Amino acid sequence: MLIRRPTDIPSSEITPESVYRNRREFMRGAIGLTALGLSGGVLAKPAHITDAEVAGAPWLKNQISAATAGKADSNETLTPYQHVTGYNNFYEFGYDKTDPAAHADSLTTDPWKVEIAGEVNKPGSYNLEDLLKGLTLEERIYRLRCVEAWSMVIPWIGFSLADLLKRFEPTSKAKYVAFTTLMRPEEMPAQKSRLSTIKWPYREGLRMDEAMHPLTLMAVGLYGKVLPNQNGAPLRLVVPWKYGFKSIKSIVKIELTEEQPYTSWSAIASDEYGFYANVNPQVDHPRWSQAQERRLPSGLLRPNVIPTQMFNGYADQVAGLYSGMDLRKLY
Repeated sequence: MLIRRPTDIPSSEITPESVYRNRREFMRGAIGLTALGLSGGVLAKPAHITDAEVAGAPWLKNQISAATAGKADSNETLTPYQHVTGYNNFYEFGYDKTDPAAHADSLTTDPWKVEIAGEVNKPGSYNLEDLLKGLTLEERIYRLRCVEAWSMVIPWIGFSLADLLKRFEPTSKAKYVAFTTLMRPEEMPAQKSRLSTIKWPYREGLRMDEAMHPLTLMAVGLYGKVLPNQNGAPLRLVVPWKYGFKSIKSIVKIELTEEQPYTSWSAIASDEYGFYANVNPQVDHPRWSQAQERRLPSGLLRPNVIPTQMFNGYADQVAGLYSGMDLRKLY
């Protein structure tokens, strides 16, 4: 799958937000024309933006406002903003779906540093602003499938993880990429709970070819805004063909390793949460079926239950990564 790489847009050419909002309907049409190849090569800005105010560094807001419209990888109805931001798993803030939205406002996201370590020629600790310099942000509409059998469709703003990793020159020993979430118990209350079964900080990982795949996204925004804290501000991973727990939030460390890294949920219950965690309707969770999913919004009176697709609908792009593998054993 090819994802367009637009040229950088000078700040002098960025449309002010007030004007941008007034042109929302026009831009929706422009994106449709681009998808049909009728736009004359002019790249539209993302059409999906919300009036919700989200705290964030001014430089990050400016960079997100300059994001371009990437290739839409889903033409399904978007999950409403209030569901995307109000129904989350972010166990550092609590185990109920509403806990992250209720408690994540305590999280400080500016300034933010990310450590790049391991099998790279250019390791170091970098301010997020420096990390994003020169990277073109774009909107990508992806399906999100939780291992708990609910799903969403979200317009993310971000950049390819591959573009970031290449900057630090991975060595020939780099076979995996490990990610670590922020550890800050004074702002993430569940991290100091004695009842937690998670060994903090939360950690996840990908195989190198998965990390370098063009679908793999580092997100800094959604719905045209800075990521809300409860969605993993200011930097999170999005791997759309895997169950949502692989898409680690609030990342502070990226380490390239030779050996398969420790991952939190696999360590807690390896029979339920495998390292690969590819969406697979043919392999049930030990406690529930994965053949169907509840697409939000959904309720008792209006259930929105749909069949689950292999690799969450991205099989054409990613199935080749797992050629010859037994996906029942390597789940």
